[in-house]
Amino acid sequence: MKCSTLALIAHIVLAVPVAARAADPRFPDWPCSQIKVPQLSIAAVWAGPAIDDVGEAWQDDPNIKDLVARLAARRTPLDDAQKAITDFLTGDVATRQQRARLVFAGLFKSLDQQRSEVMNGIERMFRQQKTFADKIRSETRGLQELQNKAEHDQGTVDELASSIAWDTRIFEERRTTIRYACEVPVLIEQRLFALARMIQQSLE
Repeated sequence: MKCSTLALIAHIVLAVPVAARAADPRFPDWPCSQIKVPQLSIAAVWAGPAIDDVGEAWQDDPNIKDLVARLAARRTPLDDAQKAITDFLTGDVATRQQRARLVFAGLFKSLDQQRSEVMNGIERMFRQQKTFADKIRSETRGLQELQNKAEHDQGTVDELASSIAWDTRIFEERRTTIRYACEVPVLIEQRLFALARMIQQSLE
């Protein structure tokens, strides 16, 4: 058995099982180090006027609906978001509070949904990784069995070893992608908290 093949198998045997474990046994398909919180809590990010009775009313006003979309988009800098909020929350106290309730209700619904979609996507990727890890293990066992035979086709061995090396590279790239993706829900939560603070401060 070639040294390079031994090193490859050792890499797979040691790396793949570690990569295929979920951090929280309650959520076996959640691979992120951050604890999975399936749904955000309004109380955790909002100390302004209650929005219990708002529902989907924010969608009935085109201006508010457009503002929510712009504020929720991560491409919108927070400085621009602050200005947009300040410019919109004008009028007497009652008007400002009603607008604030509608805007936050829209932001919470939009960003919570966006966060859920990202988390579902991460779990889908992780399930695919576990299936891919099983494939690599199976290929590795097949390579070991083939090489242990007294007589074997070296060309077939080399071809299978190359296939395993390629699959392992893809596996590692996907693992890196998942690691970066795990940061996105956190960024969404941070943005929601920052926007909520801006809205609340505009009412003071």
